[in-house]
Amino acid sequence: MLDQVTKVHDENRQGEAYAPEAADIQTYTKKFYIESYGCQMNFNDSEIVASILKEEGYGPTRNVEEASLVLLNTCSIREKAETTVRKRLTEFQKVKQRNPELLVGVLGCMAERLKAKLLEEEKLVDMVVGPDAYRTLPALIEEAETGQKAVNVLLSREETYDDISPVRLDSNGVTAFVSIMRGCNNMCSFCVVPFTRGRERSRDYRSILQEASDLFQKGYREVTLLGQNVDSYYWVNPVNDNETVTFANLMEKVAQISPLLRVRFSTSHPKDITDEVLHVMAKYENICNYIHLPLQSGSNRILQLMNRTYTREWYMKKVDRVRELLPDCGISTDVITGFCTETEEDHQETMEVMAYSRYDLAYMFFYSERPGTLAARRYQDDVPDDVKKRRLAEVVELHRGQSLASMQQDVGKTFKVLVEGTSKRSEDQLFGRTGHNKVIVFPKENYKKCDYVWVKVDSCTSGTLIGTATGMA
Repeated sequence: MLDQVTKVHDENRQGEAYAPEAADIQTYTKKFYIESYGCQMNFNDSEIVASILKEEGYGPTRNVEEASLVLLNTCSIREKAETTVRKRLTEFQKVKQRNPELLVGVLGCMAERLKAKLLEEEKLVDMVVGPDAYRTLPALIEEAETGQKAVNVLLSREETYDDISPVRLDSNGVTAFVSIMRGCNNMCSFCVVPFTRGRERSRDYRSILQEASDLFQKGYREVTLLGQNVDSYYWVNPVNDNETVTFANLMEKVAQISPLLRVRFSTSHPKDITDEVLHVMAKYENICNYIHLPLQSGSNRILQLMNRTYTREWYMKKVDRVRELLPDCGISTDVITGFCTETEEDHQETMEVMAYSRYDLAYMFFYSERPGTLAARRYQDDVPDDVKKRRLAEVVELHRGQSLASMQQDVGKTFKVLVEGTSKRSEDQLFGRTGHNKVIVFPKENYKKCDYVWVKVDSCTSGTLIGTATGMA
């Protein structure tokens, strides 16, 4: 269902329509409306699309009625996302009846996987554009304007969009994502990403540093290095193959831009979190002590069926190593319940590894078969839905206790917090995150966005720390 290498889904942002940049005073004669679904890579891709469209004279809008182009940037990881997108496309068809000139396009992973159905069978869209084909959008729009169906879902071994500066849409002006690589080579049996986003290719580190430096100069104070599997980043100079940059090298270079620029990364595969990465994290105070370490299952038999390439024993030793070198590191995970042939014993082994690892945050789902994956071709989805959901409920209950305990351990401690904005619950409260990726709220006083503030934790809920500022950091 959800493989860690697709990154974490922020459920609060699914289907979010991007707004214009606050600082953009340009007048546009053509408007585009774009909704994004799935992982953070898709949201970042929407910013790349916005940049390409801006060069063609298009400006973003949140009012679909004034748009001449509607785009849905889609995800194939979960069935729910595809169902939601199909429903939205049907709704946009009604808008198109009122405005026949409106063009509707599907971008991203779902576009590649369902191109024939979307174009010919269901006739819901005018354009289908895969993740590696966004540069061809202007030509595809031109083609669609003539009444032709426009398609480009070809995968690339080179495309990284490293020369395109993303338009930061609906940004908080504090945190930003910087894509460092695309694709995935891991071939987890439940995951569709290698088939929809292609093989791994790493972006030129110099363009990454330029983008991160520009963001810092514009006032941003945190960047998240983004990729399907960031730890496998490996850039080789095409002119001089003696010059190589690993993920640890890259992270260090970004951290050196300024001690005021926080660095995070998302997301990881356990096999690629090397000691080199951990040592760099320990060396730089502005690299956040937080690692997403997806488990998926605690059963060796299920891990082998998933093609995860590690055992439960190896995984627990990796958790030990992280805590040895980074004692206060926050660790999050992904867990899938009810994978093909999973038994009660397998499920209990997952619970055991979760209990051992004591995660601060977890993304938990029951397995749903995705067409085109290795699991769909090789194995029978034979665990009944009620069993999957019951096991998921048990996993969630275990984690809920772990999460609360993790929060309670921070009560009385003081953390350096980057202020991201005003709390949604109160205009008198600010919110930010600790380096361990925990959300904390505290009285506004005279502090503002982008400030680094020392905050003492007074109390907590299972998901939020509540504190009092003690001064500027």
